[in-house]
Amino acid sequence: MAAAQGRLSDGAGGMDERKETGGDPGQGGAGGAPPLSFRAAVEALRCARLRPQIEVDPAPAPKRLAPYAYALEATVVDGEQDLADGRLVLLHDPAGHDAWRGAFRLVTLVRAELEPEMAADPLLPDVCWSWLTGALTARGLTYGEPSGTVTRASSHYFGGLSERPAASQIEIRASWTPREGLGGVPDAAVHLVAWSDLLAQVAGLPPAVPGDASVVTLPQRRGPRSR
Repeated sequence: MAAAQGRLSDGAGGMDERKETGGDPGQGGAGGAPPLSFRAAVEALRCARLRPQIEVDPAPAPKRLAPYAYALEATVVDGEQDLADGRLVLLHDPAGHDAWRGAFRLVTLVRAELEPEMAADPLLPDVCWSWLTGALTARGLTYGEPSGTVTRASSHYFGGLSERPAASQIEIRASWTPREGLGGVPDAAVHLVAWSDLLAQVAGLPPAVPGDASVVTLPQRRGPRSR
């Protein structure tokens, strides 16, 4: 799997250094035995059903962002081609967090390669952010304190690498606080499904539901890259 690299902002000033943790590869933290609400949210993430083009695996969870954390990495695939990849981290602080305004926080990094013409579109950052908020809204989710960045970058090659075509990439870093339901447990599975909708949209896949009015499209993206 092409794992999403780089550090993730938790929306409260902390950064994910992606250090290995013991035990469950997707779960980290130094808060002792996980509380029931966190275990229920993690189990919901593990049981969520996603569209077949999205491959999901547990990932090393950060240890310094919250007492408890669970992480997943995902890749959007088409045969042997990777279209986009990302990382989703569920954070939990039983005592609550002032900046989160809640006890749970979801943090994500999503990225994909783009055609240079698409990367140059002045509306790209706003549209990509609307993909995230639209995905959450379309799934009927309530959330608070959203924050994030949309970054576009381009690479041009010279000298011995001059034969390589210019490459452009979009990267979405974001975090939000899911609404807690009964027992203080957020609907983590639906948040994961909404996040997978964002991944699919960044990858250029058609919406899971044909004619979804929440989908905003941009010009044709770059073709898939080999795995």
